[in-house]
Amino acid sequence: MKITDDRTRRVIINSDVANEADDQFAVVHALLSPTLDVRGVIAAHFGTGRTAISQQESRAELEHLGRLLGDAVSIPAFDGAPHALPDETTPVDSAGARLIIDEARRSDAGPLYLAFLGPLTDLASALLLAPDIAQRDVVLIWIGGPPYGDLVSFGSWPEFNLRNDIAAANVVFDSGIEIRQVPANIYRLVNVSYAELQARVEPHGALGEYLTQQVHDFNAAHHRVAIESRSLGDSPAIGMMLEPWSAVLRRQSPVRFAADGSYAPNPVGGDVLVVESVDTRFLLEDMFAKLAEHAAG
Repeated sequence: MKITDDRTRRVIINSDVANEADDQFAVVHALLSPTLDVRGVIAAHFGTGRTAISQQESRAELEHLGRLLGDAVSIPAFDGAPHALPDETTPVDSAGARLIIDEARRSDAGPLYLAFLGPLTDLASALLLAPDIAQRDVVLIWIGGPPYGDLVSFGSWPEFNLRNDIAAANVVFDSGIEIRQVPANIYRLVNVSYAELQARVEPHGALGEYLTQQVHDFNAAHHRVAIESRSLGDSPAIGMMLEPWSAVLRRQSPVRFAADGSYAPNPVGGDVLVVESVDTRFLLEDMFAKLAEHAAG
């Protein structure tokens, strides 16, 4: 079936795509979705724990994905900030931040969805440069932050995407912009196994082979014990842009982040819509089907 409905959602994706092995799936899924008008993919930094040039590595990975996607799909790539904000008042200007400002200020194109799959540096910089965009028709979907309440957080602490720029997170959460947050305890549940990847992704050309192999490679490099699965934790952002109600959300009173990455009450800002579950069947099956369709030409 060919989709002929030309009504699309404007989308900007901000991705630390060279960091792990899940951003690649999310970026490709968005680009293969005809109802998403991807205005730009911003190559984001991911701290200095693994490399001193993380933003450059993200840009190189975007360009590699572009080659694998082929001529039929182009990636409108923009550079984000090379590092975190120095404090909560100083932006790090970049082409990515300027793209966010320009698209947010448009009055002729409907809502703007921002899918942030890593730190919030580039949105915080845009807000510091142009505070008015917080009052525009903009929806942020952020993959990041620890669980709320007394739920146990496994993995790194502070949560990885938050840790790479806590100051930026506070700028964004103070701003009053509409936030839909997918915390760590939810995004970690979007698991795929090696067997599933080999059956549903690997057969579909050079792109499918690469997406599958880089999961194996990342796990081998970063896990001390053998595992045979990976969380595609960034994919909920794409599923929620395709179908905004493919998630269960609850309203959380305003929060910001302490220096240790924990939540604290926020006297400013707005309520946060916190995702409590996502429709993983929908988002994964949709992605698998679009990869197969793309490979078939």
